[in-house]
Amino acid sequence: MTTPVTILGPSGRMGQALIAAAAGRDDVRVAAALDRGDSPAQGKEVAPGVTVTALIDAALAAAPVYIDFTMPAATQAVAAVARARRVAAVIGTTGLDAATDDAISGLAEVAPVVLAPNFSVGVNLVLGLVAQAARVLGPAWDAEIVELHHTAKRDAPSGTALGLARAIAMARGQDLAQVGRYSRDGEVGPRPAGEIGAVAVRGGDVVGEHTAYFFGAGERIEVSHRATDRGIFAHGALRAAAWVVGKKPGRYDMLDVLGMR
Repeated sequence: MTTPVTILGPSGRMGQALIAAAAGRDDVRVAAALDRGDSPAQGKEVAPGVTVTALIDAALAAAPVYIDFTMPAATQAVAAVARARRVAAVIGTTGLDAATDDAISGLAEVAPVVLAPNFSVGVNLVLGLVAQAARVLGPAWDAEIVELHHTAKRDAPSGTALGLARAIAMARGQDLAQVGRYSRDGEVGPRPAGEIGAVAVRGGDVVGEHTAYFFGAGERIEVSHRATDRGIFAHGALRAAAWVVGKKPGRYDMLDVLGMR
């Protein structure tokens, strides 16, 4: 069965990658494309028979699920309309604020939502490996995360880096809000025991690289993932879109989609 999908932000990097990836699949097809009113893509055909629109209602009416890799404000606005229509969603927007998270929760009350910081199969495997390492090593080993992204990346640390930090904290029985550290400058003193650090590096056209470090006495463990093609995220999101339709309302993630939970 082929699942019709609405793509948000077809003029963006991920929007373009999603449309290109969908063209080579038989489990999904692009049924609508939604972009901001001042987008240069407005009115253009981005898939066979699909022209870009700024009308949220019309775009959501075209498919049972939409994919969103846009900005928090857009994610919030579309989720509110999707809630009224009970449309399923696959959301990869990062840097979410409380209001946007609330809007996603509202949608998840009436429709299934796959929300993940990263849709790469490899990254989600790394999340599982990092959690396992954290459980075995415990907080006596210092945990740090370094992430690299292109110059246009807006949020820092990346959603994936925060996801890795959250996986470590949960495995250790810690509250990330209490032990997370995302910047160091000046006289900060010795590193507190149990702290989980995340450092953001920006430059060039790096698609995405993440390394979780575990530092022990006399040894170090590194778990890394490097993305060289944005298409891996697109294929993961399309796989999630085909999977989520027909599921019960609620929040899901890629571990659910991949059957790893």
